[in-house]
Amino acid sequence: MDMRERIGAALKDAMKSRDAERLSTLRLINAAIKDKDIALRGTGEEGSVGDAELLAILGRMVKQRQESARAYEEGGRLELAEKELAEIRVIEDFLPRQLGPEEIAEAIGQAIAETGAGSIRDMGKVMGALKGRFAGQMDFAAVGQMVKDRLA
Repeated sequence: MDMRERIGAALKDAMKSRDAERLSTLRLINAAIKDKDIALRGTGEEGSVGDAELLAILGRMVKQRQESARAYEEGGRLELAEKELAEIRVIEDFLPRQLGPEEIAEAIGQAIAETGAGSIRDMGKVMGALKGRFAGQMDFAAVGQMVKDRLA
């Protein structure tokens, strides 16, 4: 079952069980996917968003909600922060398991060895290899700094 089917099935289940919070988050996910489909049509590309791009969309949605929750907490709006955190939990149901620090370090080492990276100039090759293999499983902003440190 691909990601779209999983999200569609979860949406139907949420409707049947009348779970309003989960349903609204799943609708937000569907809207983001449809926005990306429309954007792809505008560039002339045929087809729809694949699983790798869906993982990227979901990752961005989680990151946005983390930032919003942090801002709400700083502003003393705990009820809104809790709503954002609840949305994160729903979105994370569709993301693969996040890698731990040791697994990330090992993956970086493998990617450096596979690409033959020897300097900071090869960082793009290493990041491309990691993104291709571990989409949705690690925070690439943090990993980018780790790769930079390893190659420097």
